[in-house]
Amino acid sequence: MGKLIQGIRGFNDILPDAYPIWRFVETTLREILQAYGYQEIRLPAVEKTVLFARAIGEVTDIVEKEMYTFADRNGESLTLRPEGTVGCVRACVEHGLLHKHQPRLWYGGAMFRYERPQKGRYRQFHQIGAEVFGVPGPDVDAEMILMTGRMLRALGLADLELQINSLGTAGSRADYRERLVGYFRRHHELLDDDARRRLDMNPLRILDSKSQSMQGLIAQAPSILEHLDEASRAHIQRVTEILDAALVTYTLNPRLVRGLDYYTRTVFEWTSKDLGAQGTVCAGGRYDGLVEQIGGPPTPAIGFATGIERLVTLIAESGRVLPTPTSHAYLVIVGEEAVAPAYRLAEELRDRLPALRLQVNSGGGSFKSQFKRADRSGARYAIILAAEEVVAARVSVKDLRDDAAQLSLSEAELAALLARCIDG
Repeated sequence: MGKLIQGIRGFNDILPDAYPIWRFVETTLREILQAYGYQEIRLPAVEKTVLFARAIGEVTDIVEKEMYTFADRNGESLTLRPEGTVGCVRACVEHGLLHKHQPRLWYGGAMFRYERPQKGRYRQFHQIGAEVFGVPGPDVDAEMILMTGRMLRALGLADLELQINSLGTAGSRADYRERLVGYFRRHHELLDDDARRRLDMNPLRILDSKSQSMQGLIAQAPSILEHLDEASRAHIQRVTEILDAALVTYTLNPRLVRGLDYYTRTVFEWTSKDLGAQGTVCAGGRYDGLVEQIGGPPTPAIGFATGIERLVTLIAESGRVLPTPTSHAYLVIVGEEAVAPAYRLAEELRDRLPALRLQVNSGGGSFKSQFKRADRSGARYAIILAAEEVVAARVSVKDLRDDAAQLSLSEAELAALLARCIDG
C-alpha cells in the first residue's frame, strides 16, 4: 500500500456531519437574497491576473502576497479568484448587463488566497456575495446593510457589531491621503516595516494594520470623516438616518478602510468577538469607479460578501444542533428473486413520491445485517421484500423507531404510509 497523499494545508474537506449547517446557511442566505430581488450569477474560478491587479490594487496584500497565480500552456498569467466582486463586474461589462439596467446579482463559491491558515481563514474559503449596479443614492447602501443584518439574524447570530465608514470620493480621499502621509512621516520612527512600505503607495492601508505596536499611532491619526467632500458627507448622513429609522445599532469607525483599493464612500463590516483576529463576518461597500476602471461605462455600484466558514463556525460554537436529513425508509431485499422487483418497486415509489428519501440495500447480506444497515441509516421504516411478497403483491413494513407490530401492505397502502411520513 502506498503512502497516503493528504489534502493541501488550508484546503479543507467539508465532511457529511458538517453539511446540515452549511446547507442551512446557504439556503437561508439564498432565500433572503431572492426576497430582496437579487438574481443568481455563476462565475468562473479563474480569471486573467491583470484583472485583479488593475481592480484590487497593485499595493495590496492580496495582489502582492496572496494570489494563486500561474501561467497556462499559452503563457498567459491566470489567477484563482481571491474575491468575487471583480469577476462579477467583468461579467456584467463583457455581456452588456449594465445597459439601461440596474441589475441585482448574487453569487457563491470558493475563493483562494495564500494565507496562514487559522480559525475563520483558510486558503480555499467559500463566500456568498451580492452586487447592485446603477444606483447612486444612499438608499441602496442602507438597504444592503439592513439586508445583511436580516441574514445574520435569520442564522441566529445576534451578538455582532456593525461598523460603518465613508471613504469619500477620489478627490476628497486625495486630500485626506496628503494629510495622512504628513502625519505618518512625522512619526516615521514608530512605523513598522509594512507601514513604511505602504506610506507612499497606499497610506490608507496603514489604518487597517493589525499590528499591536501601531494601534496607538493609528488612533491619533487624522479622521477621514473630517475630510469628506460635502456630497460624501451628505451621503453617509443619509445612510445613517435610514439605519436610525430602522433602529439599527452601529458604530461610525473612521479607521475602517477595507482591504481593497476600489472602495468609495460607504463601507461597512459586521464583526464578531468570537473569531479571534479574523472577526469580520460580513463586509462590503460602494465602488463607484470600478466598472469604468475595468473598461465599462461609468456605473455606481455597491456590494458585500460573507464568509461561509465563519458563519458555520459561529453557529456550531453556539451549540445549535441542526437535524441531519435521514432516509424515510430502507428497503431490505430477501433472496435473489426479490432483487429486480425491489428496484422496480423503489423507482415506482420515487415516481409517486418525489420527496421520498428511500435507500435500497446494495451488496446483499443476511437479513440481520440488512436490518442493522437500515437502523444505522436513520430511516423510520424498514420495507421488507421477499419472494413470497413479490408473488402476493405485498410488502412487509417494520417501524424501526416504535414497537408497533409489523404490517403487510399493498404498494398503494405503502405509498400512503410513506406520504404521511414525509409530511411529518
